[in-house]
Amino acid sequence: MKRQSVSLISLLGLLLMAGSAVAQSIQVSASVPFNFMVGSQKLPAGTYDVRTIGGRDAQTVLLRAQDGSSRMMVRSNSAESLKAADKTKLVFNKYRDQYFLAEIWEAGAIRGHHLPKTSREKELAKELAQDVTREQVEIVASLD
Repeated sequence: MKRQSVSLISLLGLLLMAGSAVAQSIQVSASVPFNFMVGSQKLPAGTYDVRTIGGRDAQTVLLRAQDGSSRMMVRSNSAESLKAADKTKLVFNKYRDQYFLAEIWEAGAIRGHHLPKTSREKELAKELAQDVTREQVEIVASLD
């Protein structure tokens, strides 16, 4: 019984490490010309350094304004595409005049980062479903 428990724990550990290895680490800079939401926090327009932190995990994203005015961390999910990203970019969901950071991609990568929709974004999307559709806005970023 003890041997089976140890084997099961070892297998789970390997699966967790394999899943973490799939994560794409990223380190980019982008100039965002509009205020935007990340999680429940509103960030002002400006130039941001965006990078993953946390060793193997690489799912925690740190956004830091280059002028030092804003800094925050948010968890992301892995995103995959059949086609490699054509450019390094931040992708925002736009509803009327409100922007929400949705994805982060590095040129040539088929794996990126997807930020889950917050309750505010879901609420806004539902509210506006009849009269407006979501628009995606891409901001070109540069590698650090």
